[in-house]
Amino acid sequence: MAKKARVVPENIIKKQARDAKLAKALTERRATAKTERKAARAVAKDNAKKYHAEYAKMDADAIESKRAAKKAGNFFVEAEPKVALVVRIRGIRKLAPKPKKILQLLRLRQLHNAVFVKLNKATWNMLKMVEPFITYGYPSRSLVSKLIYKRGHGKVNHSRLPLSDNSIIAGELSSHGINCIEDLIHEVVTCGDKFKQANNFLWPFKLSSPNGGFEIKRHSFAEGFGAWGNREELIDRVVKRMM
Repeated sequence: MAKKARVVPENIIKKQARDAKLAKALTERRATAKTERKAARAVAKDNAKKYHAEYAKMDADAIESKRAAKKAGNFFVEAEPKVALVVRIRGIRKLAPKPKKILQLLRLRQLHNAVFVKLNKATWNMLKMVEPFITYGYPSRSLVSKLIYKRGHGKVNHSRLPLSDNSIIAGELSSHGINCIEDLIHEVVTCGDKFKQANNFLWPFKLSSPNGGFEIKRHSFAEGFGAWGNREELIDRVVKRMM
């Protein structure tokens, strides 16, 4: 006696066709995403090389200018810094409303928070108003890179996300021409046209208390033994101790 052919219900056939279509679409999406990631890594690598060459040229030009000035018997005056790194060193105790509001505008809401600030007349006046509560200076290129690589977090949908992948940066800043972490560092270092967008994307850096502690907080750094105020290029030393 011949066996009857098994009849597959129509809903099962439709489900199998749907699953096959979804699986094919998923495979295609993964392949496309892999290709895009590979292309993005290649572009990021090329940008890193380009920026490295640019930084090397800037350093070489500065050295050449100093030598030429010395040979001519003149002085070489470097360009004024465009970006400052500001670190909050005191808490909310005995904090008047106006300095408190300025610290909020600078996004320095917590002790040992650090932010980049574009220097202009308005920000200089703000820094002067809150000097007893902060220390600041002009960060080197290497310090900017270390901060963003080691302590960098981005603001995505009001959430704080570590910069573990270039896709996080590209998702928020690609419309401004910033697609990878080297683009972000370059924009901060050079204080480019999109500095505001790049800086707003960066969450304030959460640093630790410095190894060995701060100097005397009630005195200014200019006095030689204080903590608050402008450290200029010496900001690198204290921030490295806080990382």
